Amino acid sequence: MAVTATLTETLARKWWVLLLRGVLATLFALFAFLQPGMTLASLVLLFGAFALADGVLAAWSAIATRREDWGLLLLWGLVGIAAGLLTLVAPVVGAFALLIYVATWAIATGALEIAAALRLRKEIEGEWLLVAGGLTSIIFGVVLLLRPGVGAVAIAWLIGAYAMVYGAILIALSFEMRSFARPEALPS
Repeated sequence: MAVTATLTETLARKWWVLLLRGVLATLFALFAFLQPGMTLASLVLLFGAFALADGVLAAWSAIATRREDWGLLLLWGLVGIAAGLLTLVAPVVGAFALLIYVATWAIATGALEIAAALRLRKEIEGEWLLVAGGLTSIIFGVVLLLRPGVGAVAIAWLIGAYAMVYGAILIALSFEMRSFARPEALPS
């Protein structure tokens, strides 16, 4: 019980990081919807920046509150950092590589989110939001792996749809976690 209590406390104290991640995902989604004709290279760089920022925020949240159960949150962040850096270092690899990168990142992130939700299910209400985010990530990754021949505009819209749903879920989760934060952990 102490392990899940510290994970709950970590997420509750850093609820605003979840909110920031959700807002970033939503902004990324809006850009993908409004600019579907952008080149694939731009999409690769934009995804790389998003995955890197998301990973850094998740890893920072874990490191900032190193407790007994910070490893899962750190691994969650490192997966995003690795996907982001790999994408930024090799942007000319092509559309197929982007699909593999994005699909792998989404599936791994989704699995880690579901694992975190399972650990928290007896500690918090609303853990289903983390499961929903994880399932959304996994479904998105599997769809990308099964349909690699879709066009760049369809990829942009699919990534945008995923980011919009994921962002909304993270925003909802941040407010759920905020309700668990002690008053001194809330910004004034």
